[in-house]
Amino acid sequence: MKNYLSLIKFSHTIFALPFALLGFFLGTLETGQGFSLGLLALVLMCMVFARSAAMAFNRYLDRDIDEANPRTKTREIPAGIISPQSALLFVVINCFLFVATTWFINPLCFYLSPLALSVILGYSYTKRFTFLCHFVLGLGLGLAPIGAYLAVGGGFDLIPLLYSVAVLLWVSGFDIIYALQDEEFDRSLSLNSVPVKLGKPKALRLSAILHLFCGSIIIYASYALMTTYPDFLWLHWTAAVLFIALLIYQHTLVKPNDLSKVDLAFFTTNGIASLLFGSLVILDLFI
Repeated sequence: MKNYLSLIKFSHTIFALPFALLGFFLGTLETGQGFSLGLLALVLMCMVFARSAAMAFNRYLDRDIDEANPRTKTREIPAGIISPQSALLFVVINCFLFVATTWFINPLCFYLSPLALSVILGYSYTKRFTFLCHFVLGLGLGLAPIGAYLAVGGGFDLIPLLYSVAVLLWVSGFDIIYALQDEEFDRSLSLNSVPVKLGKPKALRLSAILHLFCGSIIIYASYALMTTYPDFLWLHWTAAVLFIALLIYQHTLVKPNDLSKVDLAFFTTNGIASLLFGSLVILDLFI
């Protein structure tokens, strides 16, 4: 179990999970259906199954690349801890469980489940032919808020869509920062990424621009929520300010000639940003 949790980087679930919960509780509030622990459990199961399938498939597909890269050669598959066949079986099982779980949520989620899987699994192929691979990853995680909202409300709405776009821009931006570590290696294997396409300085600037737009959408979504629920407390705006401040902070950590703090910028800062934002907004919705 420990090896499989390491294979899928289970701790990285922290990025999209708070936004999925935000979408769920927004849907609960909008539809007036009331809180359902059973439905919440189904949504969380979908998150776990979908992400597990996506990460394991990425590790399976990239096993030869990971073995050649000094930074990743100790991962479970190239290190021989988990066999490629076992990893692929793990992917198939999680895909089946994801689709089966959506069946118990509502018909719309069930019908859209193959589309969601095509996005999150398809991402693993994209760096082989396009530098826009970061945006496909962002799209995959951006499905979390609207997917959780659909689970409750069964329809689309502006605010969860705004949060999905914000997650897309946020994840794309910090994935570009993470990809800076492998610029030379990716170029040597003709793999695609924004750092390979633009170089480190321009890639960092593009990441900053994406996070600027992300922050703008977060502010607009906060304003839209405030007009819908005028009795919002200060927690919501505090969440927006903290999230944007942490976006800015991560860009002070990484320089084109100094990547020593990439892990701090990638995991710690973004994990804290997501947890704070999701927790504070959900609290504000129900206080």
